[in-house]
Amino acid sequence: MLKTTLKKLFLLRDGEFRVSLLMQLYIFLIITVLLIVKPTVNALFLSELGAAYLPYGYMLTALIAMGSFYFYSKAVNYFSLRSIIYSTLVFFSACFILLSLLIHFKLINTFALFAYYISVSLFAVLTTSQFWLFANMVYNSREAKRLFGFIGAGAISGGIIGGYLTSIIASSLGNKFAILLSAVLLLICIPILHNVWRLRISKLTLYTRKQRTSAKTVQDSPAYKLILDSKHLSNLAGIVAVGVIVAKLVDFQFSDYANKLIPDPDDLASFFGFWFSTFNVLALLIQLLLTTRIMDRLGVASTLLLMPLALALGSLLFLTFPELWVLVLLKGIDGSFKQSVYKAALELSIMPVPFQVKNQAKSYIDVVVDSISGGVAGLLLYFVIRKMEIDTLYITILILLFLFAWIVLIYRLREAYFDSFRRNLKSSIDPVNKEKKGDRGAATLRHARDILTKGSEEEILTLLDKLDNYRLKALQSDIIALLYHPDSRVKTKTLKLLHFYDKGTASKKVMGLLDLEDRDVVVAAMEYILENTHINDVYVFNTYLDHPQTQIADAALLCLAQEATDNEKLGARYQLSERISQRINTVQHTPSPSAHYLSDTLLIIGFAGLPQFYPFIAEQLNNPEDTVVKKAIKAAGLTADQRFIEPLLHTLKEKKFRKSGIRALKNYGQEISRTLYSMAEQELLEDQVKPYLPEVIGAFHNQHSVNTLLRLLKNRDVRTRLASAKHLRKLKLSNPKLRYPDRQISRYIIRESKYYQNTIWSLNTINATLNTAQAEDPGRAGESLDLHIAREELLQILYQQLDLSFQAIFELLSIKYHHADIEVAYYGIKSQKEDTVHNALEFLDNLLHNRLKGAILPLLEYRILENPDQQDAMPALKKMNEFKCINMLVSNRGKRIKMTCLRIINELGDSKYRKIVRKLTYHKNPEVSALAKRVLHRLAIKQKSV
Repeated sequence: MLKTTLKKLFLLRDGEFRVSLLMQLYIFLIITVLLIVKPTVNALFLSELGAAYLPYGYMLTALIAMGSFYFYSKAVNYFSLRSIIYSTLVFFSACFILLSLLIHFKLINTFALFAYYISVSLFAVLTTSQFWLFANMVYNSREAKRLFGFIGAGAISGGIIGGYLTSIIASSLGNKFAILLSAVLLLICIPILHNVWRLRISKLTLYTRKQRTSAKTVQDSPAYKLILDSKHLSNLAGIVAVGVIVAKLVDFQFSDYANKLIPDPDDLASFFGFWFSTFNVLALLIQLLLTTRIMDRLGVASTLLLMPLALALGSLLFLTFPELWVLVLLKGIDGSFKQSVYKAALELSIMPVPFQVKNQAKSYIDVVVDSISGGVAGLLLYFVIRKMEIDTLYITILILLFLFAWIVLIYRLREAYFDSFRRNLKSSIDPVNKEKKGDRGAATLRHARDILTKGSEEEILTLLDKLDNYRLKALQSDIIALLYHPDSRVKTKTLKLLHFYDKGTASKKVMGLLDLEDRDVVVAAMEYILENTHINDVYVFNTYLDHPQTQIADAALLCLAQEATDNEKLGARYQLSERISQRINTVQHTPSPSAHYLSDTLLIIGFAGLPQFYPFIAEQLNNPEDTVVKKAIKAAGLTADQRFIEPLLHTLKEKKFRKSGIRALKNYGQEISRTLYSMAEQELLEDQVKPYLPEVIGAFHNQHSVNTLLRLLKNRDVRTRLASAKHLRKLKLSNPKLRYPDRQISRYIIRESKYYQNTIWSLNTINATLNTAQAEDPGRAGESLDLHIAREELLQILYQQLDLSFQAIFELLSIKYHHADIEVAYYGIKSQKEDTVHNALEFLDNLLHNRLKGAILPLLEYRILENPDQQDAMPALKKMNEFKCINMLVSNRGKRIKMTCLRIINELGDSKYRKIVRKLTYHKNPEVSALAKRVLHRLAIKQKSV
């Protein structure tokens, strides 16, 4: 009965109840432990050292927190999340057991008190951030939106129960038992974590796991720079900073007065525990009963003002009545408002900021700005209390000063908030009104309404794209009206945008769209009904999965596949596997199945993530119909399964499938860049695929893409390096804010110049060897003819690589210098006119830095010399013997050169090459290793015969 009620109340679906309950229990235990250890450790700290030492605690916490999170962020990239969480839980549990023993044997000292005071702050941030990172891995985005409210109820319950539990245990049994209980509760989290991992995460592919936890990977631009460059974010960071400082000052006063009135540590822990939980109860009541109403009536900026104004009134009251009950009131305002109405307003205030910037800046503000502000508060208190010896009462004056600054910053944020919306609307309107010069700059809601109501299809779609992630209530009615727009694309985009509005918005109108014939609209409408209305999924699937209208039944099955991606029980309830089998059976027994039916079947399999049906996707990748192949490519990308990486790379060879292939590989997430880089390093990629590898890696348009492409500039294959250099240049033009390390680019230019030089040396060597061999054996009969052909093939490859390396040098120069300048120089060097060539050389001589000039110009001079005698006379360009040349080429070049060199060695039959060949028998590329084994075997036979 309880299970059914909870499922209806929180829209829990089959297969979600157990996992969600375990996740709720997990966060409940974490927050309960926090509300046990925080008041207990605070009470011990104050009873032993007094409030005068709190400023040191604030400053040390700030310093250690920033250092710890730096190393923690590095650890997350190198170790599995499960290992990190296990280690964290065991470490803090052991620490709390040790603290309980220290209290019992009365061995606690100043160092231990500071260590535990700081560790409690670290515990709070580490364990909660790990939980939400873990939750993002457990749930996909659709499930997270629906279930995080239910799971978050566990945190609220823990915040209420933990403090009251501390109040009871500390007053009756003592602090040591409260701390010991917290250690036990932490250890209980480990089997919970193990069960959730087994039920959900163990079934995900590596790429899906990485994708769900990669939000905080490499930053595109330093977060502090994003904040400083944005008036909106600067004011927001200032508000958070001042809020933290005020909270610390209030906390200091509250702790100091409480310690003076309650000297016993057990009683003080009980006092803190009771009030901390009471503040959480107040926060919950405000959140449930008042937050929405206050936000609707006052708006974002005015709601933000409530907390500093309430604190200001409380501070003035404390100056009049300097008693503990007033400080309890102040602490209550801070604790309850901050976790309810103020938090909701603060989250909405960052809404106009673009999504990617928002995530990066918010993380920086929450961790770095928060920590630094706590340290600043500690520093202020140190000077006020320790140096100036001012009474705690007069810290209230300092609080009032900061409250004034807080209010000013909120007013400034209000202006920036509306400016951000205006800019976003302007950027939406301007691109579609380029011909209307008089309308430029008039980015107002009225203009947006004009486009939504009177604009063309393209204008409306452009505006809707820009409004993604925003919830502008002023435009809500105009957006809903687009559900009746004649263009299906507009209807589909409108349905996707409605997901950002309140649950159930226009649900009746959306239900009416299910009767339309357009498949995309029907699917979008079905997704909206399932994800953003109060209509139960049982009703939706029971009603529409077997609907007589094919487009509705197919849309329902597609939505079921999406919802059952990580939920086997839901799929089993509605026979998802059986339904897919039936569709495949229909395809196989129909002489010419429709492309539409095949495409839907492929997408259903892709979303469902059922490996037993993946061979059908692989089969359809070879379908004669291009539209079906493209859907098969998309379905393969949706699975993010390892087995489809090579087939998807194969699609890059054909222009008509290339874009689909890149999008599908991008669907694997950022981790695919590492896989492709590894394949390139091991020379496992086909030659026709290599030029398009950087397009896949660069498709993410972030700093990680840049870093991976820079690493590819060291690849042995010149085509890969050239393609990487080209894509880096394009990325710099489209994303100039990404970091392109100047010195690193210079090193790669010099490296490529050496490669170019080595290619010339190799050409000279092979040419000389051929000339000598021809002089000795003019007929080139028998075995010598095969050797001659192999050498000629090597020459041809080297000439190709020389030209590609030349292009790569100039592409790299285009990243370091202005592209237009380098382009002029490039075509000047390639010109047939002698004056143009010399002018280009002179131009580069003036443009390039000395180090680059010395590396590049001699090579360019060699290139333009037509007389071979003049080329040979250049001292920088030498010849080698053939053995040294082949050894160098095999070590530093790609698969084609290796294969050709092996054929030359095979024809030479010289045993001195055995060491070179033996190394290649262990090569990762199967073709290279197989040929190397055959050549080594022949060399061994020849040596025996000799």
